[in-house]
Amino acid sequence: MHLSDNMEARHYFWLSTAAAVLTIVLKTLAWWTTGSIGLLSDAMESFVNLAGASFALWMITIAKCPPDDDHPLGHGKAEYFSAGFEGVLIFGAAGAIIWSAVARLFAPMPLESVGVGLAFSVGSSLINLGVAVSLGRAAVRLRSIALEGSSKHLMTDVWTSAGVVVGLTLASLTGWLWLDAVVAILVGLHILSEGWGLIRSSAHGLMDAALPGEVLETIETVLRRFADRGVEYADLRTRRAGAESFVYVDVLVPRDWNIVRTHDTLDEIEQAIRQAVPGAHVFTHPEPRRLDPAAAVDHTGGVAALP
Repeated sequence: MHLSDNMEARHYFWLSTAAAVLTIVLKTLAWWTTGSIGLLSDAMESFVNLAGASFALWMITIAKCPPDDDHPLGHGKAEYFSAGFEGVLIFGAAGAIIWSAVARLFAPMPLESVGVGLAFSVGSSLINLGVAVSLGRAAVRLRSIALEGSSKHLMTDVWTSAGVVVGLTLASLTGWLWLDAVVAILVGLHILSEGWGLIRSSAHGLMDAALPGEVLETIETVLRRFADRGVEYADLRTRRAGAESFVYVDVLVPRDWNIVRTHDTLDEIEQAIRQAVPGAHVFTHPEPRRLDPAAAVDHTGGVAALP
């Protein structure tokens, strides 16, 4: 990610932080006005959004630091700590929500000024919806895991708020006050699953997960374009570190090629892969091709016939 992209990503996180503060105010007013435990649970999730956005801003700043002696491949994995931290926060918030809701389930309390409270809640949801859409588009353009995670979390918050509004409306219309507590418990369980998903994705990234299958197919298509020159490939490996993509591949060249021709061809291959996978860091290693001209090596390192 270029410096200008990094600054743009930081601006989006500041937008997310500002939206979190505003929605906390609106949702807290909604809870204070109505006394609804469902709206309280919704407000607590917004506190998680604020903490997550603040931590993500810090992590994306670290992730975009240039490589140094201690981190020669950069700091891209720092973005995964953001998702893991937010997941842990969500677990804590969900536990508090469920604990409060269970107590309210056995001791229902009357709801007040439901219309005003719902208005505050709907207003905060519209803010989250607009910010989530903006972050999602920026995540695709800037290839940012942290922005993508924040966008998905905010969109989940929108659906959570919608569920709370529906539950509160039904409780108000029917007089079944226990519905408010039930909705809050369902929100808490939903938030728990979201937190688990964030922690799982964080661990997956920290363990050097490969690039998506469609990206691998793109890279293999590029490599196969050089087959008519007698060039093959072996041991194709990929990994992702935050917004950074890494590609490692052994290039098998004819045994009679000199070092200059080999070097120029590897440069051409690296450039072709970078064009197909923007922003990728490509590392090639030359090896002499097998004597059998009908043999080639597939991306797993095994021997296979060329198509």
